[in-house]
Amino acid sequence: MTPGSYLLSRTAASSDTWPVRSCAIHQPNLLPRLSTLAKLYAADVWVVLDDVQFARRDYQHRARLAALDNPQQQQWLSVETHLPQGRATLIRDAQLADPQRAARRLGLLPAQHYHGSPHWQLLHAALEPVARTVTETASTAAVAEATTRALLNLLGWRGTILRSSDLTTSSDRSARLADLTTAVGADTYLCGTGGMRYLDCRPFTEQQLNVRAFRPPVAAEGLWAGAAKITALWALAAYGPNCVGAAFDDLRTAT
Repeated sequence: MTPGSYLLSRTAASSDTWPVRSCAIHQPNLLPRLSTLAKLYAADVWVVLDDVQFARRDYQHRARLAALDNPQQQQWLSVETHLPQGRATLIRDAQLADPQRAARRLGLLPAQHYHGSPHWQLLHAALEPVARTVTETASTAAVAEATTRALLNLLGWRGTILRSSDLTTSSDRSARLADLTTAVGADTYLCGTGGMRYLDCRPFTEQQLNVRAFRPPVAAEGLWAGAAKITALWALAAYGPNCVGAAFDDLRTAT
C-alpha cells in the first residue's frame, strides 16, 4: 500500500467523524479484477448495478486470466451471452447462450492456469458454488455475481449485497448513485478512479453524503501487477488469500 491510496472528498459538512457505512456500486464482473475486488471488499455494501445496458466490451461476461509465473501472458475467459433486446438489453436480462459450455470453461480454464499454485485447492473450493449457479440459471449477471461473491467469501468479507434493480432511484446518473447510497443506508459512496472523472458531487451534497475516491496501488510487479486488467484469481493463486486479504485490510483502514 502506498501513501495517498485513498483520497477523501467530503461533499457534506454534516459530520466531522469518519463515515461508518460505505457502499460501492458496480456492475457484476466475471472473476473480477483485483482493483475491482478491492473496492468491493472496502465497502460495507455492494450494490450490484444490474439494470444498466450490457456492454460486450466490458467485464460482465469475460475476464483476463494471467499465467501463474508470468502475469504478462494473458488469455480471455468469456461466456457466450445472448442479448434478447439487442444492444439495448440490460445486464439483468442478458442470458448465457450455452450454459453447459459456460460451465466447462469456468471449470477448466482457471484450473489450467492455476492448478500449480499451492493455494489452488482453496480457490477451487471457493469457486465450486459458481458451477451450481450456472446449472440453476441462464443469467449471465447471476453467474458473474456468483464469481465475485465466491472471491469475497474466500477473503472473509462480511458485507451485504443488494441489486440496483430492486431499489427505486432517479434516472440521472450521478443522482441515481446518490439515491442508491441513501437507499442502502450508507453515508459514503466509494467511487473508483474511472467514476471520479464523470461524477457530479452535487446530488451527494444535497443528500448529506460523502464521496470517497478509491485508488488502489499501481504497480509494475508484485501483488498489484495488472490489478486493473487481469482477474484477481492471479493474485490469489500467486500470493494466497491471506496475503491478498491483508493487503485489502490495509487499504480499507488507511486514512
